[in-house]
Amino acid sequence: MSTTLFDLTDKVALVTGASRGIGEAIACLLAEQGAHVIVSSRKIDGCQTVVDKITSAGGKAEAFPCHIGDMDDIDKIFSHIKASHKKLDILVNNAAANPYYGHILDTDLGAFNKTVDVNIRGYFFMSVAGGKLMKEQGGGVIVNTASINGLVPGGLQGIYSITKAAVINMTKSFAKECAPFNIRVNAILPGLTKTKFAGALFENEAVYKKATSIIPMQRHAEPEEMAGTVLYLVSDASSYTNGECIVVDGGITIGGL
Repeated sequence: MSTTLFDLTDKVALVTGASRGIGEAIACLLAEQGAHVIVSSRKIDGCQTVVDKITSAGGKAEAFPCHIGDMDDIDKIFSHIKASHKKLDILVNNAAANPYYGHILDTDLGAFNKTVDVNIRGYFFMSVAGGKLMKEQGGGVIVNTASINGLVPGGLQGIYSITKAAVINMTKSFAKECAPFNIRVNAILPGLTKTKFAGALFENEAVYKKATSIIPMQRHAEPEEMAGTVLYLVSDASSYTNGECIVVDGGITIGGL
């Protein structure tokens, strides 16, 4: 029996941090389901590579650079969307910064500001801009990429974990206030996923073995294993799902002995 629950035909989707990793996997899957995907990250070259991959497979996509820690860049990308598409059905806030790995007491102001500017301020004002456009058109969907570090702080990842906890609460705040405008807002909380962003955990064999040993599934995730949850959240399959933060971590946050 076929279903159209996951059909995104004629939808316009913006995915940030989409030049690689989880963002790339999300962009490709949304395009496979029929969406026109705006592939965005700080640098255009990586975005164009993903666009070429999508279009060669028969999908629809375009590249547009945006550093979500830069308010001018946020204005530029939404001006482009309004001029070129007149609407935005799906916003996936996936770009993130984690410039500091070390003891929380040694966090300097530069690392603090960079992490907060992207992970909190960037997500917030991307959601504001996207939400206003969705309100005008009668609805839409926003999905934020948070992290299990927002539930249980990662070792030597203090400020990053703090910002991801903020994303979780931000998701619920936007969901509560935007629901009357037919805008649903949810989040995905990835566990250990093999991406360049998480490279430090994979480069050290001892650290990697320790990390995977406490995951019930005894392995890391691939970026594609995050994309399916996002597809659910942006599709009609989740039409009554709002304000949820879905953990996709192989069971590590179950806890226990």
